[in-house]
Amino acid sequence: MNEIFSIKDKVAVITGASGVLGGSLAKSFIEAGAKVVALGRNQETLDSCVKELTDFGGDAFAVEANVMNIESLENASKKIIEKYGKIDILLNIAGGNIPAATLSPDQSFFDMNMEGWDEVTNLNINGTVYPCYVFGKVMAEQKSGSIVNISSMAAYSAITRVAGYSAAKSAITNFTQWLASDLALKFGDKIRVNAVAPGFFIGDQNRAILLNPDGSLTDRSKKVMTKTPMQRFGEVEELNGAVQFLCSDAASFITGALLPVDGGFSAFSGV
Repeated sequence: MNEIFSIKDKVAVITGASGVLGGSLAKSFIEAGAKVVALGRNQETLDSCVKELTDFGGDAFAVEANVMNIESLENASKKIIEKYGKIDILLNIAGGNIPAATLSPDQSFFDMNMEGWDEVTNLNINGTVYPCYVFGKVMAEQKSGSIVNISSMAAYSAITRVAGYSAAKSAITNFTQWLASDLALKFGDKIRVNAVAPGFFIGDQNRAILLNPDGSLTDRSKKVMTKTPMQRFGEVEELNGAVQFLCSDAASFITGALLPVDGGFSAFSGV
């Protein structure tokens, strides 16, 4: 039974591999025997990431690319094919919210910095769509592959202060369903596209919003805990198994799905 969950020798492209979530997934995939391609905009940071992975005993490769630039991604795709001859997995991890697109508690939508809106929606929508466009084409030609996108709890229901991020992640959920359908209909049942929706995890982007300087919960965090039946934040490693499952043969009849990893947040009404 364990073999059906295997991703051994699969070539996995991970955007945002030098970040907290991407880095955790990269290490997890290396441990599982996959060949990891770390994709990002800073070669020095990528090289450091890959050195850590190879020191750990894995097969890893750093490729500098901008997820919001098609030409950059196409050049990256050529390098990957030259080295490995295939692309089995794409994890679209690059993204997240930005301060310029976050409203303060006393601001309304009409105080939104629209340049911040454009930046966060472009990063989270096109930063996923463009890699799917480039690396998904390789999978279409192979007639096999698995793509996993990152959605959010904000795609389930409105979360205050992060309108742009919420809109973008809702779009990713819809795009995941659309692309899953299109690829399966036109290129066969061996190409799958799914998404995971993380609940609340402490990371660099949201630490100041969720934790006070002394480590105690902010008012926003207390509201999150009220609606999370497990009564805690997630650990970043708790996403790894769900993502590996979606990339493995154990999920061979799953496409267009959104899998919440959220401690029950999306299931609980708060009552």
